[in-house]
Amino acid sequence: MTPESLATLHASAFADHARGWSADEFAQLLCSDTVFVVGDANAFAMGRVVLDEAELLTLARAPAVRGQGFGNNILLAFEHAASRRGARRFFLEVAADNAPALRLYTGAQYTEIARRKGYYTRPDGQRVDAIILEKSSV
Repeated sequence: MTPESLATLHASAFADHARGWSADEFAQLLCSDTVFVVGDANAFAMGRVVLDEAELLTLARAPAVRGQGFGNNILLAFEHAASRRGARRFFLEVAADNAPALRLYTGAQYTEIARRKGYYTRPDGQRVDAIILEKSSV
């Protein structure tokens, strides 16, 4: 996937909640040899592995495929790819008002370990907490 295709899918996935990342932002992240992407035109996950810790930077799925298992499949693909790179612990953050993402992550055995109060700013100016989730080895 190219930075442009990642940015397009990301923008459509987050249109209701936040600003999608730009192609330049994706390109900059992909310059790091710790960052990797798994997925296709329907869904992707981008993360990084440092030592034995993986961080899910973003997971996006096309609105047309929501509810069809793409989120579960891409999260599992991310975890396996990170494990192959040596990860034993997995971290991510998710907006407290993103109920579908919270269901996905808690259903995959991620648990809350912290919160960042008012971390995200919505287009209407509303502040939303970031929930930090963790999962041990898959």
